[in-house]
Amino acid sequence: MGNPTVLATWAVIAAILPMAFVGGLMGPYMRPIPIGSTAAMLFSLAIAFTVTPWAAIRVLRRRSQCEEKLPEAEKSALAFEHDHAPNDWSTRLYHRVMDPLLDHARWRWAFLVSIVAALFGAMGLVGIGAVKVKMLPFDNKSEFQIILNTEEGTTLERTASIAQEMAAALRDEPEVRDYQIYAGTASPFNFNGLVRHYFMRRGPNVADIQVNLVGKGERSLQSHDIAKRIRPRVAAIAAKHGAAVAVAEVPPGPPVLQTLVAEIYGPTDEARLALARRVRSIMEKAAGVVDIDWYVEAQQPKVRYIVDKEKAALHGITEGDIAQALQIAAPGLAADLLHLPNEREDINVVIELPRSAKGSPEDLLALRIRSSAPVAPPAPSGVAGLVPLSELVHLEHVPGERSLYRKNLVPVTYVTADVSGVVESPAYAMFAMNRELKKIDAREFGGVSPKLEILNMSMPLDPRQPSMKWDGEWHITLEVFRDLGLAFAAVLILIYMLMVGWFKSYITPLVVMAAIPFSLIGILPAHWGMGAFFTATSMIGFMAGAGIVVRNSIILVDFIELRRSHGLSLRDAVVEAGAVRFRPMLLTALAVVVGASVILADPIFQGLAISLMFGEIASLLVSRMAVPVLYFMTNRKT
Repeated sequence: MGNPTVLATWAVIAAILPMAFVGGLMGPYMRPIPIGSTAAMLFSLAIAFTVTPWAAIRVLRRRSQCEEKLPEAEKSALAFEHDHAPNDWSTRLYHRVMDPLLDHARWRWAFLVSIVAALFGAMGLVGIGAVKVKMLPFDNKSEFQIILNTEEGTTLERTASIAQEMAAALRDEPEVRDYQIYAGTASPFNFNGLVRHYFMRRGPNVADIQVNLVGKGERSLQSHDIAKRIRPRVAAIAAKHGAAVAVAEVPPGPPVLQTLVAEIYGPTDEARLALARRVRSIMEKAAGVVDIDWYVEAQQPKVRYIVDKEKAALHGITEGDIAQALQIAAPGLAADLLHLPNEREDINVVIELPRSAKGSPEDLLALRIRSSAPVAPPAPSGVAGLVPLSELVHLEHVPGERSLYRKNLVPVTYVTADVSGVVESPAYAMFAMNRELKKIDAREFGGVSPKLEILNMSMPLDPRQPSMKWDGEWHITLEVFRDLGLAFAAVLILIYMLMVGWFKSYITPLVVMAAIPFSLIGILPAHWGMGAFFTATSMIGFMAGAGIVVRNSIILVDFIELRRSHGLSLRDAVVEAGAVRFRPMLLTALAVVVGASVILADPIFQGLAISLMFGEIASLLVSRMAVPVLYFMTNRKT
C-alpha cells in the first residue's frame, strides 16, 4: 500500500494548493492554510513510513507470537480471515446492498440517477436561496461604531446633540458596557476605518459613537445580532433629523469601503450625479438594504469678494492690499515668531479679528484699509487715508464646488449601503437591484444606447458612457471564488494526470474523481439545516474534503485491482474491497468529524467545520458504493 499512499497524499496536497493562488485582499488570509497543510501531510507521510511500521511491530509482536503456536489448520483459517473481509454485520449489510447493484443493471442505473438527483437537489438549495452564499460570515466582536453624517452646514452643537440622542437610545441595552461620542473629529480608527478613511473625518457635521460591549461570556447574542437590533432605532433618529447614519461592524476579513458599493461612471458630473441619484432611489426601495449614503456633498453657498479695480486704483489701493486685509480678518495672518526660553518650538504670532467681528461675510466689509500709495487721497468717510472695504468690494454668492473622486484616473461617484434583516448577503440584494437597474434608459444620462452597462470585475472600457460597477464585498467574493475555481480546475487536471500514470488508464481516474462532487450532498443540506452561510471557509472545507475523498477512492480502487491480481473476479473484488476498506474509511471520517467539531461553534470557521464533517459523512456513505459500482460498470467488459 506504499505507492497508493504516496499518490493519495499528493492528491490531498494538490486539493488544497488552490488557496495559495488566491489574489487580492484575501490572499494573505488564505496563504498560510496550504503551506501549513502541505507541511502536515508530508510530515504525516514520513510518520506513516517510519514510526507506524516500528510501532506496529512493537504492538503486534505478542499477537504474532501467539499465532505462531497455533496448529496449521487454524493458521490457514486465520490467514484467510486477514486477507478477506470479516464476516460481521457491516459486511453482511454491505453485501445486501451491493449484490443487487452489481447483478442488475436496472438497480445500478436507479442508484446512480438517485445520487445525481440528490446532488442537483442539494445544489438547488443555493438557487432557491435556502443556502445563501457570502464571502465571510459575521464575526462576534466586542465593539461596533455608529457613523453619523449630518447635513453640511450643521453646527457642531447640533451634531453633538443628535449623537447624544442616539447614544441615549443605547443606554438601556444590557449588552452595551459603555460608549464614547466623538463630535467634530474622528474616533480612534480600527482595521475597518483604515480602509474607509474614518481617520479623515473632520468638521462640525460629523460624529462617531464608539460602542463597547460586555465580554462574550456575559452575553448570549453575537455582536452582529446586537447591531442589527439597535439599527432601526438609530436610523429612526437619523431620519428625524435629516442625517445619514451607518452602523459599522468590524469585519472578520479584509475590510472594504462598504458592503455594497456602486461606482457610477458617466460623461459629465451632472450625468453621474443624476445616475447616482437614481441608483440611490433603487437602493432605498430594495428589501434588506440599509445605511444608504453617497460620496456627494450638498452644494454650500460660496462667497466671493469682487474688487472694484477702478475705484481701488483711484484710492491708491491694490488688490494685494485688499486680499491681505481679508486674510487678517478671517483666517488670520502670521506676523512673526515668538521665541520663548521654555518652549521647544517657536510660536506663531497671528493677527486676526475677534470672532464677534467676523460673524458674517458682510461684517468684514466694515473694515477700513489704508492706502499703500505715498500720498493717499482723502477718504469719503472723512478719515484721512482709511477706506471702508464696502466701497471697494462687493459680495457675490455662488454655489460651492463638490469633492471630486477618481478611480484609476477616471471620475467616479460612490453610492454605498449595507445589508441587514431580510437580506444579509449582498449577492441576493444585488440580484434584486440589478433587475431594476436594467430598466434604466442610459440615454437619459448622456449615453448613446439605452442599455446601462453593469460591471462586476472590470472597469468600464469607455468612461464617457454611463455605466455602473459593483464593488465592496461583492468584488472580493467574485475574486476569491474565481481564483479558487480556476486553481481547483487546474489541480483536478494535475490529480488526473498523476492517477493516469499510476493506474495506466484514462477511465479509472475519472471513476476515482467522480466521488468529489458527491460530498455536496451532505455539505449544502447541512448548511441549510444549521442556518449557516456558504462562505469562503465552506469552500475551503469542500476542497480539503475533496482531497480526502480522492485519497479514499484511490486506496479503494487500488485494493480492487490488487484483489483482481490475486485471481478474484471483478464482482467479488469490488464487493470485498468495499467491505475491507470500510473500517479505515470510517475511522478517517470519524477523525475528521471529531477534529472539525472543535471549530463548529466559531462564527468564522463554522462553514469549514460543516463542510469537513458532513462532506466526509456523505462521501463515506455514497462513495463507498458509487465508486465500486462505477468501476464495475467501466471494467466489466475488460
